[in-house]
Amino acid sequence: MIVDQSAARARYAAAPAGAKSRAGLADYLRIARFDHATKHIFIVPGIVLAYVLRRPPVGELAWTLAVGFLSAVLIASANYVINEWLDREFDSFHPEKSRRTAVRADLSPRIVYAQYALFVLAGLAAAAAVNRLFLWVSVIFWISGIVYNVSPLRSKDKPYIDVLSESLNNPIRLMLGWAMVDPSSIAPASLLLAYWMGGAFLMGAKRLSEYREIVRSSGVDLLRRYRRSFGHYTEERLTVSCFVYAMMSAFMLSVFLVKYRVEYALAFPLFVALFAYYLSLSMRAGSVAQKPEKLFHERSLMVLCLCIAGAMAGLTVVDVPQMAFVASPHFIDVAR
Repeated sequence: MIVDQSAARARYAAAPAGAKSRAGLADYLRIARFDHATKHIFIVPGIVLAYVLRRPPVGELAWTLAVGFLSAVLIASANYVINEWLDREFDSFHPEKSRRTAVRADLSPRIVYAQYALFVLAGLAAAAAVNRLFLWVSVIFWISGIVYNVSPLRSKDKPYIDVLSESLNNPIRLMLGWAMVDPSSIAPASLLLAYWMGGAFLMGAKRLSEYREIVRSSGVDLLRRYRRSFGHYTEERLTVSCFVYAMMSAFMLSVFLVKYRVEYALAFPLFVALFAYYLSLSMRAGSVAQKPEKLFHERSLMVLCLCIAGAMAGLTVVDVPQMAFVASPHFIDVAR
């Protein structure tokens, strides 16, 4: 495909100077991206595993879960608000993100920062009402948004660091769910690392999909204007990084599965299928991998996730004594 890069540059370079509409209440609510709350599904495994592995007294669990999820949504929305505001000039060069509210609407800085502060304070107040561990994890959740979006740190501009810092939200969400159920312990390190590297794989696949699509339609120069980290990335480097993240996640996942309940190892092929299918998704035109909040619309992916959930649930209650050999050394004696 031959790309008219000069035309593409002219088209998007003019975007920041375009006339902006006057912002209303709906615009300020829109930049909070409440529709991205679906990402908090990553909290659920933390809740389930904390109960299965720790068996704590649950008490008023329904109230704890409700307040905990509210806190997570508020802090995440605060991070989205500052993300969209600080990225508005960069997003104007992105074919899809150039339609975002902060690019097209005339937002008031005072209102945006007041909205950000309100979400942060309300989110942390709700977190404090859950328990101390949940509050500390929520503070880390909030700080991660600052590190990712705010200069001079702004980790999103640094290759590979951008993926690793953004995907840190995955183990944070896992710990939020864990802390709701068991505030007296930290989730296993192998599980947190597997979750982190799994999130890095998802974010790496997202960047790979963006790279392939934008370079083909508008050229690599425009992509680098949108995000500085893309100045280092190539399709080959992004593909290799996805492979590395998947390998690291699979390794740590194996450690967790064998160490805490060896029967879980029987579900490992399903996790492999999940990684493979998601990577294939990222290589499709208009891939849903670029919009993780819409993954629920990918039916085959959801069926695979349900199969994993069902397998893990079944292996939690079904003992397979024959699996004991996986966790103990065995040698084949050929000297006889």
